[in-house]
Amino acid sequence: MILDKIQKENDIKNLSAAELPQLAEEIRQFLIEKISVTGGHLGSNLGVVELTMALHLCLQLPEDKIIWDVGHQSYTHKLLTGRKDGFDTLRKYGGLSGFPKRKESLCDAFDTGHSSTSVSAGLGLAKARDLKGEHHYVVSVIGDGSMTGGMAWEAMNNASRMDTNFIIVLNDNNMSISENVGGLSTYLNSVRTRESYLNLKNGLENTLSKIPVYGENIIRGVRRTKNGIKQFLVPGMLFEEMGLTYLGPVDGHNIDMLCRTIREAKKVKGAVLLHVCTQKGNGYEPAMRHPARFHGAEPFVIDTGLPKKKRVKANYTDIFSTVMRKMGDREPKVVAITAAMPDGTGLKRFGNMFPDRFFDVGIAEQHAVTFAAGMAAAGMIPVVAVYSSFLQRAYDQIIHDVCIQNLHVIFAIDRAGLVGSDGETHQGIFDLSYLSSIPNMCVMAPKNKWELSDMMKFAVAYDGPIAIRYPRGEAYDGLERFRAPIELGKYEIIYDETEIALLAVGSMVKTAVEVRKALREMGYACTLVNARFVKPVDKETLVELSGDHKLIVTMEENVKNGGFGEGILEYLDQIGSRVRVLNVSLPDEYVEHGNVDLLKQEVGIDAESVVKRIVAEYIGL
Repeated sequence: MILDKIQKENDIKNLSAAELPQLAEEIRQFLIEKISVTGGHLGSNLGVVELTMALHLCLQLPEDKIIWDVGHQSYTHKLLTGRKDGFDTLRKYGGLSGFPKRKESLCDAFDTGHSSTSVSAGLGLAKARDLKGEHHYVVSVIGDGSMTGGMAWEAMNNASRMDTNFIIVLNDNNMSISENVGGLSTYLNSVRTRESYLNLKNGLENTLSKIPVYGENIIRGVRRTKNGIKQFLVPGMLFEEMGLTYLGPVDGHNIDMLCRTIREAKKVKGAVLLHVCTQKGNGYEPAMRHPARFHGAEPFVIDTGLPKKKRVKANYTDIFSTVMRKMGDREPKVVAITAAMPDGTGLKRFGNMFPDRFFDVGIAEQHAVTFAAGMAAAGMIPVVAVYSSFLQRAYDQIIHDVCIQNLHVIFAIDRAGLVGSDGETHQGIFDLSYLSSIPNMCVMAPKNKWELSDMMKFAVAYDGPIAIRYPRGEAYDGLERFRAPIELGKYEIIYDETEIALLAVGSMVKTAVEVRKALREMGYACTLVNARFVKPVDKETLVELSGDHKLIVTMEENVKNGGFGEGILEYLDQIGSRVRVLNVSLPDEYVEHGNVDLLKQEVGIDAESVVKRIVAEYIGL
């Protein structure tokens, strides 16, 4: 295999031109085989095989720097930098990350996981290079989906002032996770498909290239002329008007053409945008037909592309999807907003049923929140469905645009808590802390699938900012008979005993059921409380529990700092309670990628670990 010749960075340069197409084929086959077993981001990686190869052929790593926006498309980059043997452990605990990681390789210039950051980071690296008197190249690779994020445009606006080389590669596959939306997508479509421009451009270049000695110089001159042929034929020439030198569009699966254009981009003094057109999932028919499904794929059967493991139980996203569809029928003021993830957040059904009340704003969480605030100010009831880790990107908008005005915006926060294989950048372990710190915000978490439905109904009837956070994975269907009506700031006492009181939030209620069972088998009396509301705190119930229990145990799938447990401890301290409080939460650190159950054991929030801590604490009283 030609791929076996790649043992470290820059080995690709030792291959002949004839070997490169075969290497591309072998890389695709390798990725399909490995990801079919481990799961991972397949479609995006299959789309950038040739682009990655061309970058490695034209750059010298690790001296030159490549910053991958989001980073889920970096698998080929990892293969070409000698990490082939690690793919059996891809996204597993202690194994190869599914994203670039500086501590994993010197060839990973910047850690990424969220979108729209690469141009800013690359610009910083390029400026640092200049200040240090160095002369290497810096390349930021950003997808057209990520270009809907405002930060990318802020960075490009700043990059236009560069007076030294900085290369931005726009990987244009007409997709983010789902199909792209908005004006930028329309603009790029017009650039890609303007036949008059492409035909004239290609014909002109072919003719000029035949001129001895001067042909290539003339071509470069034409490409750099702002008022040249492109402005007459390509609508707007948006990037050049911003002050960036625009090259392209280029076939992203043609290695020769890519290499020629990258080498040309290296000669430009200033910021240059190289527009590359690729196909997501290229080379694997199921991924080309269903690009959204193969964005983040579970282990699958290669022949069919179907998941190996069939889902039996509904997950929380499914429950939310069903509730939203029903809510759309009942309440005409309800509108749904997503940031480029209608499938991932469960809003696709709502969008199909109520297209006039469904809004996909692209990868633009900040805009999504303020857009929702505007709709709420006009009397609508917006539901912003978003992953926990992505909502972090809109923290200021939650404070400034929603909560200061006490607007009725509902935040449906999916993937809250540990999400597993995507690692540090995607763990939703901070939302209870950052949301609880905001005045006017109400924060809830359901114990099971029925309570998620009840909380959504409560949220629609509520008047003010309200967030409901729920985890990734199968929805808990235990405790079905416990379904007390939801009252603002009121906990639900499921089992009322003495000695030890377990106050569990959301996903940790299931763990608390297991903990209580183990403690009772040991002879301890144990109360179980479903702390439905992280904010506001149920002061009345806390006073009662502190009066007839020796130990209160708070349980949350969130970091300790600023979380639910600290809020409980603060209130009990205010009222002078002497009851002992044990906080079960996540440590003050970023949690690596890996299986969620294993991660819970590692950080000490699984049932067995919690029981041991409780017994040790209780004995010490």
